[in-house]
Amino acid sequence: MSLEQHVYSVLVVSAMDNFNSALASLLPEASYSPVQTVSSISTAKRMLAERHYDFVIVNSPLPDDPGTRLAIDACAVSGTVVLLLVKSESYISVYDKVVVHGVFTLSRPISRQSLLLALGWMASARERLRKIEKKTLSIEDKMEEIRLVNRAKWLLISELKMDEPQAHRYIEKQAMDMCVSKRRVAEEIIRTYS
Repeated sequence: MSLEQHVYSVLVVSAMDNFNSALASLLPEASYSPVQTVSSISTAKRMLAERHYDFVIVNSPLPDDPGTRLAIDACAVSGTVVLLLVKSESYISVYDKVVVHGVFTLSRPISRQSLLLALGWMASARERLRKIEKKTLSIEDKMEEIRLVNRAKWLLISELKMDEPQAHRYIEKQAMDMCVSKRRVAEEIIRTYS
């Protein structure tokens, strides 16, 4: 699937109206929706607590805080990609502080082309995170199935006096005969004997 087919939610944290309007022109609704703009760190924290965003763009400094801590915290949220824009004179020190947390950092002033390039990098990073999230969910589902099957086996061992290989074979055979997953068989055994 092409990156053009994805729609990304964006939180812009910036107190500079000229930057906000320039950025808005680079975020067409077909690819970026919703795009919400706030002008303070405290409002941004509230917004981040209420919902998940694919992208967070922080234009530092803000009236109530430089925004570095917000960028780091937002990056720690699963699946969120963060871009921090800082004054050129503070770029190196801020970059060194946030890069280990996965925050993308650019110095201002920034060209339209550089901002478009950064949005492309953010989309690429978001898609990579999306794949990792899917893989993690798959592994968690498999682990849960293993836990349920093991619990069902121990119930068969204690209630029906089977040994472990017999209980394992019983669950597999039931799943094959009924054309269902081992998880479903295990859940039924647990309901029956618990």
